[in-house]
Amino acid sequence: MLILKEICMQLRRVFRVFLLAILSFLACAAAPAPGWASSAVTSLSKGQTVYVPAYSNVFSGPKRLPFQLATTLSIRNTDLSASFRVTSVDYYDSNGKLLRRYLEKPLTLGPLASTYVHIEEKDVRGGFGANFIVRWDADRTINAPVIECVMIGATSGQGISFVSPGQEIREGSR
Repeated sequence: MLILKEICMQLRRVFRVFLLAILSFLACAAAPAPGWASSAVTSLSKGQTVYVPAYSNVFSGPKRLPFQLATTLSIRNTDLSASFRVTSVDYYDSNGKLLRRYLEKPLTLGPLASTYVHIEEKDVRGGFGANFIVRWDADRTINAPVIECVMIGATSGQGISFVSPGQEIREGSR
């Protein structure tokens, strides 16, 4: 009888440890992963110059064959009450050569509005190191927009897609 009680007590301890491990795992799994959760710091600005990597191709396989990608630059106003002006959207190739200016005049994006520039998969002029430079300004300090590129491609049953976030840069800095 005494041995049976000891076995029961050990089983309870094992069960408690097991339960604690399961609860710990669930708590970690439920926590948002870094990079997916909203930032603790809200980015506010009256304007920015943003560098956005854009890949018209990536290399695949042992022969490093180019895998062609369609590229979509997305500019999203995240402010609930204010508009801003996109003053330029310029597309550069891997060598830093300007390929195209996409705006003839500033474009105003209202609250929560968005716009995009799409580059077809067959347009390979940009190369692996292509990028956009996006400039925007606002009359007052607002929530900074989300500016990113979405790349997607598919061939012979194989597909690839990924997002490349924009990064604020300083012009003329040394």
